Amino acid sequence: MSWLGHKKDKKGADASKPQELSAVQPKQVPETKELKVVPVPAKKDDGREVRLYEVKKRIHHVLLERLDLSALEDLDEQVRAREIRQALGILLEEDEEPLNMGEKTRLARELEFEILGLGPLEPLLSDPTIADILVNRYNQVYVERRGRLEVADIRFQDNNHLLKIINKIVSNVGRRIDESVPMVDARLPDGSRVNAIIPPLALDGPMLCIRRFSVSRPSLEDLIEKGSLTAQIGEVLKAIAVAKMNVLISGGTGSGKTTMLNILSGFIPAAERVITVEDSAELQLQQEHVCRLETRPANVEGKGEITARDLVKNCLRMRPDRVIVGEVRGAEVIDMLQAMNTGHEGSMTTIHANTARDALLRLETMMMLSGVNIQEKAMRQMISSSINVIVQLVRHSDGCRRMVSLSEIVGMESGVISMQDIFVFERHGMNEQGMIQGRFVACGVRPRFVERCRLFGFPLPDGIFNPPSRPMEQH
Repeated sequence: MSWLGHKKDKKGADASKPQELSAVQPKQVPETKELKVVPVPAKKDDGREVRLYEVKKRIHHVLLERLDLSALEDLDEQVRAREIRQALGILLEEDEEPLNMGEKTRLARELEFEILGLGPLEPLLSDPTIADILVNRYNQVYVERRGRLEVADIRFQDNNHLLKIINKIVSNVGRRIDESVPMVDARLPDGSRVNAIIPPLALDGPMLCIRRFSVSRPSLEDLIEKGSLTAQIGEVLKAIAVAKMNVLISGGTGSGKTTMLNILSGFIPAAERVITVEDSAELQLQQEHVCRLETRPANVEGKGEITARDLVKNCLRMRPDRVIVGEVRGAEVIDMLQAMNTGHEGSMTTIHANTARDALLRLETMMMLSGVNIQEKAMRQMISSSINVIVQLVRHSDGCRRMVSLSEIVGMESGVISMQDIFVFERHGMNEQGMIQGRFVACGVRPRFVERCRLFGFPLPDGIFNPPSRPMEQH
């Protein structure tokens, strides 16, 4: 402990104070028992909470003053955490505020999170059941579990504390956020996607949204088990990826587009060279021969921006077998479609749209907004000749993410892109628990890509495309 010039003094701790605090708590239990959703610590004793925040702030400041940061940087991560933990224990013992053991443990844990991690967010980031973390303001945090939103039992000290955590996140990926750049996209070291927006755009204080990155990548079998699709549809998707079909994955926010893209990319043969282009890197491709590219925002002077379109253009010079764009949302759609249509078969991307037909309309809109002068007919011909399959995903009200249609683009007819559904999800209703009832059905259409799948060594039996019998009217 040479870097912390303080000696340990365990004497002087007031043993009567913890008893005094515990004697007060039973009076508060009946009042908070019914409010299980509301964060309990803030309701027990607001004055006590304020004092504990002051203790944490004071000890944090003292610890940063006494730490020899250069010595700590040379230590192993586990050793550094242990040393800081010991230092926190000493400072908590020496502090003038009487604390019981529960409060000391809590403050030590929170201070450790502040120094080594992301403060109050750390318990949420370590919870594998949480998919999204939504910080509306410093004292209001929501999380999504199993597709449902609920209040989280954490809070930040104030707006400055929340802003400090946001700055810590964005600075780690070489980005910045301030009044001149009040919005930012970033990512955490584990790949979780981060969006932050601060005043003057955010009226109630800084806001932070974190889309969690799943450490255990969901497999096709996991989606089948959860009812997101069937085993027969899974076989078709696998064949589509192996047969180098160009795929557009469409859906709303949080519908599982990136998860589906990761799963489909897992069936790409290891011998192929794959290049990915993303705004914020979150794809988890398992192949060895993968080159990952990420966009870059402009610097303080407004220079140096590298857009997705720049990266897509560049990756075409890098001899890719397949190009995977995390999401098309602008002018890069033209270069992506050209890549799909000029020898880079089996490329994939995602787009925000409510239906497969809407996805095609969005592609047309982005092409028109790109500034390139293309006639409407030529635009649609380009789309129809580039994309083979559209996978439409939806997050239903019961929290389940499902594939609601698998469609094949078959060309142009009377100036309109022709599309046929191969599989759809028939929704029948909702049960008493609020769960969606329905089934996946084949539409009775034999896709044109079946022959291509056979040529690539992945034959599909015709029987899986037969429509089911219809004695389900009484369901």
